[in-house]
Amino acid sequence: MLTSKIEDALNKQVTVEAASSQIYLAMASWAENLGFEGVSQFMYAHSDEERAHMLKLMKFINERGGHATISELAAPPTEFGSFKDMFQSLFDHEVFVSKSINDLVDIALQEKDYATHNFLQWYVSEQIEEEGLARNILDKINLIGDDKSGFYLFDNDIKQLITKPADSKL
Repeated sequence: MLTSKIEDALNKQVTVEAASSQIYLAMASWAENLGFEGVSQFMYAHSDEERAHMLKLMKFINERGGHATISELAAPPTEFGSFKDMFQSLFDHEVFVSKSINDLVDIALQEKDYATHNFLQWYVSEQIEEEGLARNILDKINLIGDDKSGFYLFDNDIKQLITKPADSKL
């Protein structure tokens, strides 16, 4: 059984994951409108993955006797400047999500809710991967610089990074 403190904190994370999905969806649309098929496919897949993270949390909350709730979301930006700016935003957002997950782990330990702590370890590992992926992409973009042919190759190469949504036990 979840305490109200844990339930509230988990529901806040549901909102974080939903907002993440929307942000990456906006990035996908922006890239698609610029003709970058690979980047848009990557962002669409990333949006789906974040939604799967949200659903996994919702199922956990409900299975533990809580009530998963859906909050209103602020509209994400529709313009991102450059690809470097967009991927920097992605990296910064993943760092924010990692902090949010770490705060949740701290609450679970304070509340002595070891089942939630155990559940959250998947998210801790996932965030290590997410930050690493974003950092790796930024490194590649920095190597490309302003070389337009480099961005063409990057757009094709990023398709290799597309992953399937995480198992959300749906």
